[in-house]
Amino acid sequence: MYDFDEIVERRGTGSFKYDNLKEFFGRDNLVPLWVADMDFRTPDFIIDALRERLEHPVLGYTMIPSDYFSTISGWVESLHGWKVNPDHIRFIPGIVKGIWLAMDCFLKPDEKVVIQTPVYHPFRLVPTGMGHKVLYNPLVPVYEDGPGHIDYMHTLDADRRLIGYEMDLDKLDEQLSDPKVRMLVLCNPQNPSGICWDSKTLDCVAMLAVKHNVIVVSDEIHAEMALPGHHHTPFASVSDAAASCSITFMAPSKTFNIAGVVTSYAIVPNDSLRRRFFHFLETGEHDSPNIFSAVATMAAYKQGAQWRSEMLSYVQQNIDFVDFWLKEHIPVIRCLKPQASFLIWLDCRSLGLPQNRLVELFVKKAGLALNDGTIFSSVMPDGSPGPEGRGFMRLNVGCPRSILQTALVQLGSGPFCTIFEK
Repeated sequence: MYDFDEIVERRGTGSFKYDNLKEFFGRDNLVPLWVADMDFRTPDFIIDALRERLEHPVLGYTMIPSDYFSTISGWVESLHGWKVNPDHIRFIPGIVKGIWLAMDCFLKPDEKVVIQTPVYHPFRLVPTGMGHKVLYNPLVPVYEDGPGHIDYMHTLDADRRLIGYEMDLDKLDEQLSDPKVRMLVLCNPQNPSGICWDSKTLDCVAMLAVKHNVIVVSDEIHAEMALPGHHHTPFASVSDAAASCSITFMAPSKTFNIAGVVTSYAIVPNDSLRRRFFHFLETGEHDSPNIFSAVATMAAYKQGAQWRSEMLSYVQQNIDFVDFWLKEHIPVIRCLKPQASFLIWLDCRSLGLPQNRLVELFVKKAGLALNDGTIFSSVMPDGSPGPEGRGFMRLNVGCPRSILQTALVQLGSGPFCTIFEK
């Protein structure tokens, strides 16, 4: 049994999550529940493997272990039922960098990218920074009593319980028909909502992509974080069509809390896409892991099954704890329970607050650092955030429950509680 209740002091270690609070929020005395890494101790079998490598006094150029790709392939098959040829796998130096590399490899400067908001903000920042036009295909909110409105701030939706999202496939078909659109960046499982997309939806996306000759880059970094009772379906596994048009990115970094090691990989089943992308990676030596990346990945995938199982069980209990606590004490804030990951999409729209006031309440009144929901939104022509993230905050529950309990008590007490008396 692993101890996920242990509090590990991370301040003063160069932790982005802890040591950057003042820069991002203006104060450092906050409970940090924002950056998407966990506060659990990195598993001992990974630390031990890294320590063993450090026993050797030379940190020179290193080869990829002969069983590195077969170990990844075996792990992917055991977890997702997707049989991947080890030759179809290559190391990449992080998934955001992988997205940049895929765009640099396959897109011309005037070609466009489609993303589905609300979504992890580098999906927008990377292509925009590279000069590509981004087309937004907003997800449609689904409520207990049926689908909602694309206008996420619609007054008819504000007091309805959000239970998920679905894709606007008709709009996606229209957007992909633009001959300048060459890439769709898919988030699977979805971040920030935590949805595990079903095979039917993914198959529809694949058919549209093939129909319009569009490459699907599928970010599946949370694939290993499917929570008890849920299952992740890799995009490329759903059909021959999906395999033919896709580049899949996966990593052990979220699951085993080794984001700082920077170890990810690409899976490309299609021969033509694979030759072109792998040659591109090789030419720039982007497919060469640092000396610790392969060591950490191999240890995680060879020894990590039990740790992963216990960690996911603990995270699920944290999610249930937040959901129950909010229902009992602050029912005006609703928790969209994720199907994967340690991130919760909090629906605060019933408060009727402008976003700056909502963020101020969390930071200045409750002393909590969460992600502002609008960073996951589209961008309007005037540069302001689109509606998809307004009234939302993203909460990281990958921490000891005592920290989470402290945060929730702060959320519902003191000056902040007055807003809930309406």
